[in-house]
Amino acid sequence: MSDANAPKLSPVEGHKSESRYLRGTLPEEIADASLDHLSDANKSLIKFHGSYQQEDRDARKARAKPGVGKAYMFMIRLKLPGGKLTPEQYLALDDIAGEFANGTLRLTTRQSIQFHGVLKGNLKATMAAINSTLVTTIGACGDVNRNVLSCPAPLPDPTRKQMQELCDKVAVHLAPRAGMQSYHEVWLNGEPMKFGDDAAVNEPIYGKTYLPRKFKTAFSLPHDNCTDILAQCLGFLAIIENGKPVGYNLFAGGGQGQTNSHPDTYPLLAQPVGFIEADEVIAAAEGICKLFRDHGNRADRKRARLKYVMKDWGVEKFRDCFYRDYFSGSRRAPREAPITGLDLHHGWQSMGKAGGGSGEPAGGSPTLEKFFLGLSVENGRVKDEGSLRMRSGLRAIVTKYKPDVRITAQQDIMLCGLTMADRAGVDSMLNEYGIPRPETLSQVQRWSMACPAIPTCPLALTESERTMPGLVDQLESVLNDLGLGSELISVRMTGCPNGCARPYQSEVGIVGRGGTKYTLYIGGDSFGRRLNTEVQDSVPMDQLVPKLAKVFAAFASERTARESFGDFCTRIGLAKLKELIGAS
Repeated sequence: MSDANAPKLSPVEGHKSESRYLRGTLPEEIADASLDHLSDANKSLIKFHGSYQQEDRDARKARAKPGVGKAYMFMIRLKLPGGKLTPEQYLALDDIAGEFANGTLRLTTRQSIQFHGVLKGNLKATMAAINSTLVTTIGACGDVNRNVLSCPAPLPDPTRKQMQELCDKVAVHLAPRAGMQSYHEVWLNGEPMKFGDDAAVNEPIYGKTYLPRKFKTAFSLPHDNCTDILAQCLGFLAIIENGKPVGYNLFAGGGQGQTNSHPDTYPLLAQPVGFIEADEVIAAAEGICKLFRDHGNRADRKRARLKYVMKDWGVEKFRDCFYRDYFSGSRRAPREAPITGLDLHHGWQSMGKAGGGSGEPAGGSPTLEKFFLGLSVENGRVKDEGSLRMRSGLRAIVTKYKPDVRITAQQDIMLCGLTMADRAGVDSMLNEYGIPRPETLSQVQRWSMACPAIPTCPLALTESERTMPGLVDQLESVLNDLGLGSELISVRMTGCPNGCARPYQSEVGIVGRGGTKYTLYIGGDSFGRRLNTEVQDSVPMDQLVPKLAKVFAAFASERTARESFGDFCTRIGLAKLKELIGAS
């Protein structure tokens, strides 16, 4: 195709090309106190810096009044490879939530933390405060490799240890280079940078216009897919022999989002590309990233994800291109390693002996056994509300016992490095602050997730986070009445079809359609191995549970031995599911 016939590039490509490596005119607009929001170009660029311009949608009802405009605000997202924080960092971030944001911390489905409700006049101070904790936001959003996921559980396991180390290395290697310098100028009063014309020198991986769209990376284990590896653009599935890691199956082309008005957009599972050794992980990550840079769609952002390169080409063409042009290692077939489980890492669990090994340090005295405590955080929102004072309770525990903090990809939190002597005191503080132990919660609550949606997300078509607790309460009642209260059934809800809470892999996916109506998906898999199927569109909110109750009743009476809900729904088929819920 000649240049004259090439499709017109997306306007965002122009914003990136003219941005001087993500600087744009952000310093000037951030400093302009007369502006409460950013220009379109800078609104695109600030995403690379870890922030989204948003609007308080609860305030829209006042906009009809004379002189009342949009209530602009900003979300800021951290970049936390593997979800790791020191106790000092966690407490400082909690301070930031109170001083500059809306008084809550939002744990994300990508092991990070978001601050909501930051006003433009506080942006620079908030960014500076975050960076003073040695945490960054650069690359948490935007058309680059975003936060790299890895199983956060600090178990005495050489595979998890290696994965966490490689997670950090991939995050550093795929971070923007010139963009980082611009970040320091915009937010940290760094010296203005002058870049030459050679994009390959300034941004050796990304080039002048970075990637066509966002790029997501994760590490996982076959028996514990807690990072939902098949939902990622790039995945590394550990291969274990005799208890030790011997390499990774490389996956590519997963993704969740779709657009209602574009039938050529859809969720896809990542496909196996090949087997690599641990010392090839960085090169493979760079190669897949560059393949996406060169072959992704830069005209239509709705089809700009790596998953569409994989889908349009097919896995064999994708492999051929990767091994021929982007990776110098040997071409090896993927190893046989099916995904068999997903651990939420809830409750008290042993981390093993401090120092590992025999448990006997050089001095001969016994080494202290350490523990972590995994807590379920409803929809990832750390806040104080009524008798549940999650934010105050976590702050008190971290202040007193100084545990390391880790965020999971299931929106939960882990307190790590506690001792058996700490346990009674921690449990007492959980009671004091009304924080439930995971074992006291229903399975459907523990396995549920929701995106923030209204009032903060500009893409949301419906409620999600604020609606999910009531929905879960109704589901608990139905499942208990059917004798299914202890059944593992994953339910995920999003306010739009972009699918940030990964609803298309869950056994029940509820996706915002508009107003109070949702698209209902059924039949995925709690371990992230299978996509679910659309069963009915535009279902009113008050009809969701009654319709699901009919499917749960059939499951209770007709399931085979040890058959999961998702497997049952797949076995009976779409036509039967539609019949059960009364879909036309």
